[in-house]
Formats: sequence, structure tokens, C-alpha cells
Amino acid sequence: MNQVFGDFIQEFPPNHDSLELSFTPTSERIKNRWRNQRLSAHFMADYIGNFLPLDKDNPEEEKRIKEIKGAVSYIANELLENAMKFHLEASNTKVKLGVHFLDAAELIVAIFTKNSTDRNGADKFQVFIQTLLACDPEEFYIQQVEASAEDENAEMSGLGFLTMINDYQAGLGWKFEPQPSAPEIITVTSMALVSV
Repeated sequence: MNQVFGDFIQEFPPNHDSLELSFTPTSERIKNRWRNQRLSAHFMADYIGNFLPLDKDNPEEEKRIKEIKGAVSYIANELLENAMKFHLEASNTKVKLGVHFLDAAELIVAIFTKNSTDRNGADKFQVFIQTLLACDPEEFYIQQVEASAEDENAEMSGLGFLTMINDYQAGLGWKFEPQPSAPEIITVTSMALVSV
């Protein structure tokens, strides 16, 4: 059964601009790809930057665009790192990174990743998500920094998600979908909604 948490958009409006990148991860490639994830995140930020109105005569506009691109780059990089790090290689599926543009009173971008995990990984992640959604993000951030300092080998600190919320006011959402042909493999879609 599918499960949805947080601010997750189930279906994107048709005929809107979007971009999706796919990665075929293997253990060796993931080790080498850590360097290239930032490149993919910067590419996505530059892509989004092309859709933003810019008044060339207003220096404040250039500063605003730079800040938006920095936020998108950070969020895309964090989502992609998590998707690669926790991807179940045995699933033989691709990791995806994408963005959709949503029309609203202001332009909103939905940055998302898709990866696969096993039931145990999905259960652990859902416990973290439930804690994250119920907490004060600033207090939880401090707790997680302290916990990470005490245990360098902690699997999931969640600091990237907390930074997205605290520093970039991102709305976060997740969807967990068992694969029809192999219900023990779960497709996880993580999404960050950012007003630009």
C-alpha cells in the first residue's frame, strides 16, 4: 500500500515545464558519482534560473536569482546524495532527480528524487520522517548536530532535510510505493517544494 507524508504532490499539472535526470547506480559508480552529484545539482539550478524573470537593470534581481540558484543547488544535491546513499542496488532501478514548475501566486518548484530501498530501510526512514514532521525543526536540528558529533557513524542525521526547512523554507514530502512485481522493494520519492 502506498504511503504519503508531508507536503507531497501526487500528480503534477500537465503541460508544465519539467526536467528529469536518471542515474544507473552501481557500487563503483556511486563512489565515483559523489563528485558529480554537485555538478547535476548546479545544472538543475542553472536550468531553473533560466525560467526566472530578471530585470537586467536591477542589481537586486541578480542577487535574488543567485540566492534562488544557491537554494536549488543545495536542495537538489542533498536529495540526490540521500537517494544515492540509501538506494538498493539489487533493485536494478535507476535513481532519478527532477524538477517540476508549479503555477501559483508565486512560482514554486518541486525538486524530487526517486530511489529504491528494502522494507527495513523504508520503515527506518518513515520513523525519522514522522519525528521530523512532529518536531520543532530548529530544536531538532540542534539535537541532530549533537547526536552526529557523538556518533560519526550514525546512518541518518537528517541535517540536510532540516537545513532545507530552516534555511530555505522548503516544504518536504515523501511517497513510499511497493513495486508491483517485488513488494519487498519500495520506491521512495522525496520532494522539496520551494517558492522562487
